[in-house]
Amino acid sequence: MAKIKVNNPVVELDGDEMTRIIWKQIREQLILPYLDVDLHYYDLSIQYRDSTDDQVTIDAANAIKEHGVGVKCATITPDEARVEEFGLKKMWRSPNGTIRNILGGVVFREPIIMSNVPRLVPGWTKPIIIGRHAHGDQYKATDFVVPGPGTVTITYTPADGSAPVEMEIANFPGGGVTMGMYNFDDSIRDFARASMRYGLDRGYPVYLSTKNTILKAYDGRFKDIFAEVFENEFKAEFEAAGISYEHRLIDDMVAAALKWEGGFVWACKNYDGDVQSDTVAQGFGSLGLMTSVLMTPDGRTVEAEAAHGTVTRHYRQYQKGEKTSTNPIASIYAWTRGLAHRGKLDGTPAVTEFANTLEQVIIDTVEGGQMTKDLALLISRDAPWLTTDEFMNALDENLARRLAA
Repeated sequence: MAKIKVNNPVVELDGDEMTRIIWKQIREQLILPYLDVDLHYYDLSIQYRDSTDDQVTIDAANAIKEHGVGVKCATITPDEARVEEFGLKKMWRSPNGTIRNILGGVVFREPIIMSNVPRLVPGWTKPIIIGRHAHGDQYKATDFVVPGPGTVTITYTPADGSAPVEMEIANFPGGGVTMGMYNFDDSIRDFARASMRYGLDRGYPVYLSTKNTILKAYDGRFKDIFAEVFENEFKAEFEAAGISYEHRLIDDMVAAALKWEGGFVWACKNYDGDVQSDTVAQGFGSLGLMTSVLMTPDGRTVEAEAAHGTVTRHYRQYQKGEKTSTNPIASIYAWTRGLAHRGKLDGTPAVTEFANTLEQVIIDTVEGGQMTKDLALLISRDAPWLTTDEFMNALDENLARRLAA
């Protein structure tokens, strides 16, 4: 069959360790035989990031900004041990953080549901998509240990030179702890836009959760800005799509999420999103079945990757020449989610249909009993499983058969 033409470039970000090995297999077996696509390649291996002083990550992010679509392999974020292992110049920042800072937007984590893979929450039959506002709050807070008796205050000094505003936080009778944190209206507004745009794209209702009954000003600001953005920019589109937006208290939302079947976008503040994304991942069964998509507020730019790491333990086995059974599904979905967006941007439904077909082939293959060891063990200790290469070959054969039908 003739290759499907992808009209505009896709930015490809290569990564590290076992996921890098799998990434090449995906490209060579499942993408390039079927698509005529211009891949703008950037090597984000820890060695090349180090040799370029991380300039390659910045260049890759700017390329995604230019072309609108990026697909990313998992990468190492170095700690002290990794600095020593690779002889790095310094402890480079997370590539994901650098890319997010350049592109803006919100990261949405979504589970891939297989009917035969058990879920810790059996009632979750549709995806729960966590949108985390990865800006400010506790993660940019100033906190310190109060050494003894005294008063902690917080001061706002207006840029226009008008009188400062000072508020007392606490009068300490002895030692303790204190913290000051913040967020920006523009960042919250972009969070709202990205969350609602993603809900529209997926056809799911959107929920924002806060604790505005306690943090009346802080969380109340999130609630008010989301309501304003919805009313002014999204209400008509949501009504036309038959979906809704609603604010809920975080404790009520957690309880509701456990009872519901899924099928919604959950917009979480920074800390809540950090916690709930891992809760949802485990509730659906496996981090190996979790996608991660960064979308900008205007919905134009998407960068997709797997939600898991570089699978170091399997890479050590691979280096010894041993066979591995590494789950490639989330990495394949990084390609499919990026390609589906490329097709949408370009108005080329054949590209989007190819991405959707590949995703369905993966689901059908696993539900048909062919899978890697991590998924097989979730089903039973005796369930049969395939090596990495065997599973990739099964996907390759099943995709070729589906597309030839």
